[in-house]
Amino acid sequence: MMKDLFDTPWKISNESLRLLIYPYLRLLFSLQQIRWGPNWKIIGVPIIQKHRHSVMRFGSGFSLRSSKSSNPLGVNHPVILCTWQAGAVLEIGDNFGMTGGSLCAAEGITIGNNVNIGANTTVIDTDFHPLDPEIRRQSPQAAQAVSIRIENDVFIGMNCLILKGVTIGHSSVIGAGSVVTRDVPARAVAAGNPARVIKEF
Repeated sequence: MMKDLFDTPWKISNESLRLLIYPYLRLLFSLQQIRWGPNWKIIGVPIIQKHRHSVMRFGSGFSLRSSKSSNPLGVNHPVILCTWQAGAVLEIGDNFGMTGGSLCAAEGITIGNNVNIGANTTVIDTDFHPLDPEIRRQSPQAAQAVSIRIENDVFIGMNCLILKGVTIGHSSVIGAGSVVTRDVPARAVAAGNPARVIKEF
């Protein structure tokens, strides 16, 4: 065990950082009225943008990597956890892991157990702005939002974009760099832009 630590000194740095900022993280989540769960491991400081009339709920084994040195794939920016408007729900099950990237819910993002999301991926359930230019001029915030569901045991590769209204079925894999615009069935591998199923287990 000790030899492994000496062979990978960056892991010592990451663990030291995690312990150093632990009190601040507890305070940060508490101020946002987010209950701290068991076996959480957060390296670096995430960005939390929580609407006062929204819900963020995270299970045990919640793991976030936000510091630049926390992952060899590179972190473009800290993890962003966002509930954009009143009534939005961001709910994540047990044993979740994410590096960099963003989870932004205007209506709802539900993520099951044992889900891992690769570096710098964005999951967003809203267009942010209307597509119609006439509506956009009059009501720039009147965007469509449709909930996203990611089921148990899903793995999402780095630099992906998961868009509104999508369900990703249990045990599926999303290839790196994919743009997911439609549902992915259970036990499938999907990749590309737009993502399509290339293999089923």
